[in-house]
Amino acid sequence: MHANNQHAPTRPRQGGPTDGRRLTVGIVGGGVGGLAAAIALRRAGLEPVVFEQAARFGRVGADINLTPNAVKALDGLGVGPTLRRTAARPTHRLSRSWDTGEETSRIEMGDEAQTRYGAPQLTMHRADLLAALEGALPPGTVRFGSRLIRTVEHADGVTAAFEDGSETDVDILVGADGIHSVVRTNLFGPETPRFTGLVAYRAVVPAGRLEVPGMDTFTKWWGPDPATQLVTFPLNRGRDLFVFATTAQESWQHESWTTPGDAAELRSHYGDFHPEARAVLDACDEVLKSALYVRDPLPSWSSARRTLLGDACHPMTPFMAQGAAMAIEDAVVLARALATADPRCPEPALKSYETTRQDRTARVQLGSRGNDWLHTSGNGDWVYAYDAWTVALG
Repeated sequence: MHANNQHAPTRPRQGGPTDGRRLTVGIVGGGVGGLAAAIALRRAGLEPVVFEQAARFGRVGADINLTPNAVKALDGLGVGPTLRRTAARPTHRLSRSWDTGEETSRIEMGDEAQTRYGAPQLTMHRADLLAALEGALPPGTVRFGSRLIRTVEHADGVTAAFEDGSETDVDILVGADGIHSVVRTNLFGPETPRFTGLVAYRAVVPAGRLEVPGMDTFTKWWGPDPATQLVTFPLNRGRDLFVFATTAQESWQHESWTTPGDAAELRSHYGDFHPEARAVLDACDEVLKSALYVRDPLPSWSSARRTLLGDACHPMTPFMAQGAAMAIEDAVVLARALATADPRCPEPALKSYETTRQDRTARVQLGSRGNDWLHTSGNGDWVYAYDAWTVALG
């Protein structure tokens, strides 16, 4: 269980449980982390089923920034070629001062990231990533309309009970159900995430409407205070520009990413920014607005047959662009740990997964909250060079 795997574009299936049967793994949540886990678990010889509360997948959300550590993990799942058909490849990751426009850090991405980290940075619509992941799974793997209400752990498995009155028994249950995780609450009791005092705006602007330099880069404009920032990067092979901005606003605490915002209100917070930044905001017609919430790192993620993944155990602010990346890394490491687990006693494998992932995710979680990563330093190696396929299991 502790031997490293060799990184390859597509991972071969590994051996299954030691008694010869396929270990069944229920995954609550059909987001990026849940679908990535299902693919990784199937490739490891297990039998996953994803319980998704929505009736179907839709084009919810605007963007996703896949840094090289995430792309490397996804390449190992076999979905990399599909992603590259629609994604953009930023040439650099830049930090710029809000007023003067001065560059304070620069990292070469694109081909340089491929050489240095084994994968490029890809930026794309979140729905395109979800479609690629869903397309890599056999029909029926995702059970839509399955809203979990409780879990009951037994000596030989877990019963998942759903809102429609149905129940399903699995060997292991994984909570990939986000910051308001039902599985997390079942494991550790109720807990309320904390409002950061920050709100975030998102928008997509057709590139043809803009005449500003650097639209092929990931650019972060650092504001006059830690709460105020503006990030832009290309989408759809450069045909669109994604805009993400945050500001302090204690009076507005609505969390949904589908809530419309006010473009004029967005621009009002950035009136003193550099002309190039203001030009991007001037082109924004429609925006979405959401409050940002956080939790502290968990001391434990697992019981004997239940565990957590992604935002369910380490939700983070978006300032390092690592929320989805950490969930994808979790998925790969979880599958590696469970590849040879004993169905009669999977607890050591779940503990190995948790031990392998906790320090890294806590460091990223707290670093995102601090919001000073790569402000003036140009070295992202400790984040981007991580390989979930070869890291030693704990």
